[in-house]
Amino acid sequence: METRLLEYFVTVADERSVTAASARLFAAQSTVSAGLQSLERDLGVRLLERTTKAVQLTPAGETLLPLARAVLDDVAAVRQVAGESGTGLRGRIRIGTFAGLRIIDLPGFLGGFRRSHPLVDIRLSVSPTGSVGLLDDLQRDRLDLALTAVTPPAGMSAWELGAYPYVALLPPGHARAADRALALADLAGDDWVDVLPGYGNRVQLETELARRGISRRVSAELGELPDVPRYVAAGLGVAVVPDVVDTAGCVTVPLSDPVPPWTVSLTAGRSATRRPHVRALLDAILATCAA
Repeated sequence: METRLLEYFVTVADERSVTAASARLFAAQSTVSAGLQSLERDLGVRLLERTTKAVQLTPAGETLLPLARAVLDDVAAVRQVAGESGTGLRGRIRIGTFAGLRIIDLPGFLGGFRRSHPLVDIRLSVSPTGSVGLLDDLQRDRLDLALTAVTPPAGMSAWELGAYPYVALLPPGHARAADRALALADLAGDDWVDVLPGYGNRVQLETELARRGISRRVSAELGELPDVPRYVAAGLGVAVVPDVVDTAGCVTVPLSDPVPPWTVSLTAGRSATRRPHVRALLDAILATCAA
């Protein structure tokens, strides 16, 4: 089996398009299509479903994709060690992050890394379903690295970047605004403002509410955590959020319940750290954060 055919398969799976993959590979579409057909004949299984609009992985393709990546990673590592490329790190790094929330200076890290390693192609994306979606993308090998705020499944490595306590946010004039501390049950009768389901802080908060047998009414669901205080300040409801956002206009009250802090980690896919260019970026970020 030629590694070139595996590269065709992985690139088409990334791009979900033979046309886009061919452009990225600097190869004719007919060459890539023929290579995919040859790989499928060799393996005796269909890897891709092609339509006029897109390419989708079959169940067999989903299973074999991480194995194909691992083979290509091993080949790239051999070439790296042997000095065959002679041009420095190369490859693609796919990173998932939060929308509108700055935990680390990710733009600064990525800009500096690109200047040092111009042959590395960096792709950045945001999941509409928060940490749950980012972990799913890591599991399916759609991402190499991601900022996450929920516990990753077995087989993934995660490095803590920060931990933030939860606080209650109340609109001005709320009946409990003068309290020195609040329990979650104290807010059960209010309307709530929160982020969308799947975001790490909401997952953790709902786990704590369920543990205490508390139900609530969510009157506003927002796509970005920094927007929550604005809606609370406008009187749309109360909120419990990590103490990491600007809460101007709100009354901020500590929680009396022992809620674990919101912990943000840099998480890597199962095989991502085997890729030299991914490992180099990961090490650079962790070294800077540690310093």
